[in-house]
Parts: sequence; C-alpha cells; structure tokens
Amino acid sequence: MSEQEVNAGQFDEWLTDDSDVVALTLQQWLEPVEGKNAVIFPPTYAKPEGVSDRDWSGYNIDRFDDGTSVCQIDSVGAQANRMEPIFKREPYSRLVPHVVIKAGEREIDLLDAGHRAADAIVRFSDLGPHLHEAFRAYRDRGNAEPLARIAPTSIVFGTWDSRGTQAKLPRIVRSVIRAYHVKELHRSAQYTTIAGEILEGGEAEVATKGPRAELGLAHVPAVRTHGGIQVLGEIRRDAILNLSALRTLAGSADGDPTLKIRRYLLGLALVTFTASLQMFLREGCHLVPDQERMPEWKLVRCDGTRQDFQITSNEAIAFARVTAKDFGVKAEPVFGAFDSALARKVLALSEVDRKKLFRQGPVTWDAVDQPNQKEAKKS
Repeated sequence: MSEQEVNAGQFDEWLTDDSDVVALTLQQWLEPVEGKNAVIFPPTYAKPEGVSDRDWSGYNIDRFDDGTSVCQIDSVGAQANRMEPIFKREPYSRLVPHVVIKAGEREIDLLDAGHRAADAIVRFSDLGPHLHEAFRAYRDRGNAEPLARIAPTSIVFGTWDSRGTQAKLPRIVRSVIRAYHVKELHRSAQYTTIAGEILEGGEAEVATKGPRAELGLAHVPAVRTHGGIQVLGEIRRDAILNLSALRTLAGSADGDPTLKIRRYLLGLALVTFTASLQMFLREGCHLVPDQERMPEWKLVRCDGTRQDFQITSNEAIAFARVTAKDFGVKAEPVFGAFDSALARKVLALSEVDRKKLFRQGPVTWDAVDQPNQKEAKKS
C-alpha cells in the first residue's frame, strides 16, 4: 500500500473522545525453534526473601491446586525493550525523532535507555530541562505534544518520571509471553580444569567456592541447577493496544490538534504491534510462530463485544509514515551531553536535599547551587 492510498483519518473512530472502542488485542501462539516438545529456558530471578532454596528454582512459575501451572517466558518490560529498538532500523527509523546522549566516547540512543525519557542518562544531560518541561506539560495540562516531539516511544511503551515530576504515562502497547502447563527440569554439569591439574602436578581440587574455583583452577561441580521447562500446554503471546489510554492524550491549545497527535502515536503503536519480532529471547529460548494456529486479532468495544480485525505490517508502516509526516517528525538527530560531574554532585547530596532538588524542577547546576547562593546572601 502506497502512502497516496492511505487515509490519515481511517482510524479516527478509535480516537475521538466519544469512541466506544477500548482496545485492539492480539493472541499469538509460539513454539520452540527446535519443535513443540523441546525444552526452553525461561528468565531466572533472584530468590525472594523467606523462600527456601528447595522451593525456588529461579523461574517465575505459578502452580495451582488443580494441577495447572503458568510460567512467565518474557515479561511486559522485557517485551517493550525488545520492541522499542526497532525504530533504530529501516523501515521504521524515519518514523520517530532520534535523541542521542554523548557520554565521553559512548553514544547512547534514547531508544536503548532503560527508563526511556525518564532515564538518568537524560536527567543529567543538557537535554534534562527540556524533558522535564515535557513531562510537566503532560502532568499539569495533559499535553502530550512536547514529549511526542522528542520521545514518542516513551508514550507508546509507557514511562514514569518517578524522580522528577512524578508524571506517569501508562503503556499504550503491552505484551507478555507465558507458557501453560509446564514441567520443570534440572541439570547438572562439571567444569574441569586442565590448568588446575598442571598447577597441582596431578588431580586438581574440587570446589565450588574459594580462590581456585574463582580463578578456574579447580574442578567445579554444578549439581541440580535449573534445567529449563518442557511445555505440555501452549506458549502464547498476549498483547494489547490500549485505545482508552491513547485517548487520554491531548495537544496544546495553541499547537497541534489533539487528533493529529493521537493519529501519530497510534501509527507508532500499530507498527510495534504488527512488526515481525526475532524471538531469540535468551540462550536456550528461541521461539517462532506456531504455524498450526494463526494469530487472533480482536477489536474490543466497551460493552465487551469483540470483532475480528486484521492489519498487516506493511499497512501499519504506510499509516505511520503518513501520520508522522502530518505531525512533522524531524529527521535530524538531537544530540545531548551527559554531565557526569553534575551526577556526582547530586549523588553527594543528602537524601533530603536530593528529593528537594528533584521536586523543585530540572536538575541543573544552578538548581544544585541555589542553597549555597542563599547561604552566601545571608552571610
């Protein structure tokens, strides 16, 4: 579909304040790249307090009285972090502005920042005041235009300026992968050291801790560690494009109209919703679509009715290009510089002074030096 064939207002029924369409949902069934019965490795997590080693495998598995179980394969946050960077590459890169923070020899793309526009890499840069004002515009007036101008994916995937304005933007796109009815497995392994045998002139020590184990100079056994899961049920990705959240966003009274901003953000959301993701999630967990069960798309209305809906990746990209052009997305990258000295100065403040600093406005040298200036005037 060419851009000339795209109507920027084709989804306006979803975007007006009186719309009864609340969400677009997707259910996609997946399988291991090795086949349905293959063992996959979920993410591992630190053991919660009060849980014994015997009862904790490292995996997030919920087990129920009826014998069923659900295992988290990829969290909401992890899914967002996999989807957002697609805007660094073609054909998606021209759909968003690009913010790059220079920190010495490194250059950090805002699309890679863990907390997006609210990340410390931005807060302690010369772009910090600009992002602070963008968050404040949303917090105080519901005006999403300033943030959409510089960091639209922070709106699409959600962000919380928890250390500054406290502005919280809910996710428009939310995705998670879970496995149902799983068997948990264990594995054992033995690290053997040639170097340790040479050093000892014979058999090396067997140890799991200590300097020899740390330096690779001991035989190190790893017994009954987490060995992945076998999925007896299904692996399913559940995703939602939250149109109710999208309709909370507005433009400024004297700037771009609200509808134009909503169209642009919807275009980005549809692109991420339909993009073909490489689901190599981690070592031992490589997933592909299940060809025996096609994805199910539903348009959900506020009365709970659901209707089949389908949009292709190419159609989403074409719509996003038109709405991005209409919104006036800048192609030139925006560069900022991380101020490590400012970060260290703030780090040296007391907890009370840090919180006071974050509450009063953007983090700048003038803001940090204000207490000293006041004391100087008193004396």
